[in-house]
Amino acid sequence: MLSPTDSSRGKLLSQYVTVRIIRMDGVDIGLFDRDWQNPIYFFILNADEQIYLRYGGRDETAVDSHLTLESLELALKEGLKLHEEWKAGRLPAPPRPKPDFPENYPALVERTSAHGACVECHLIGDFKALQHEEEGTLDKLREMYRSPDIRTIGIHLDIPKGLLVESVEGPAAAAGMEPGDTITHVEGKRVYTFGDMQYEYDKVDRAATETHWSVDRNGKPVDLTIELPPRFWLTNLVHRHWTIEPRPYFRTKELTPEEKTALGLPADGFASRVTYVDGVADLLGSHELKVGDIIAGVNGVQKDPIANTAELYVRLHTKSGEASKLDVIRDGQHMEMKLTTGRMGFRK
Repeated sequence: MLSPTDSSRGKLLSQYVTVRIIRMDGVDIGLFDRDWQNPIYFFILNADEQIYLRYGGRDETAVDSHLTLESLELALKEGLKLHEEWKAGRLPAPPRPKPDFPENYPALVERTSAHGACVECHLIGDFKALQHEEEGTLDKLREMYRSPDIRTIGIHLDIPKGLLVESVEGPAAAAGMEPGDTITHVEGKRVYTFGDMQYEYDKVDRAATETHWSVDRNGKPVDLTIELPPRFWLTNLVHRHWTIEPRPYFRTKELTPEEKTALGLPADGFASRVTYVDGVADLLGSHELKVGDIIAGVNGVQKDPIANTAELYVRLHTKSGEASKLDVIRDGQHMEMKLTTGRMGFRK
């Protein structure tokens, strides 16, 4: 209905063989790797399973924050151009990723295909992370905080126009990116869509201090080195419903160094003030925090090289569903408080 056969988009689609995969049993998820909690995702590829480009992606604001029919049409046109390049022998295939299948994850098999149930996309990411948690190999920065937001480094796109930069600020502006630029490469990898760009940006090491991008500016390539701010990977996890994510049911704001010093706390610690308490906390008996309380430490720890708030420390360094001890300051008095985080079970 959105793409009549006589429309420009319909005519583009008529040149494709379209396939909708409704269950992932037996599918090589190594080849079709993605952020599995994106509900809409397309791969444009040839019969040799060489992926030309990806269309999809989102940020924390909405499932379709970067998806429009106009940008889809741009992707379809680019896919056809790349296919012509491939047919002419001018588009070498990149190395194929290591094969990986849902059947390699026992907990996922037990939950789905062992009972004839569908292997759904969102279950793949969660159960892969759960298996890594059980094996002691879980990297929360990499697996829990997927798809860093480009707005954190100051990039705002003219979304219907694909990777055209609408406005720029912060680190990206300092690096020389300008409105009107078109993003062409991330870390040396050619990108054609927001989905491509987000996928490559997600590969950046979470400990990195800079990232390398290229843009087309009036027909000329420009290479940029963008300085990454601390915790560039940090995003709101509410829409993700990770089982591996400890849900503390409170939010905090970091104290200033002066406030910490006045309280006799390390100036470089993660002491933070509670700004919000979820009503679920009382229902589940998770904790007894109040807005205005200061969390000075968690399990006897007050400083961390990564976390700048108590809330983030809990998410990164405790296991979901387990109990921790909080050092809380209320009305100038120190007290010890138990915290039991929630452990989600999303659509299981």
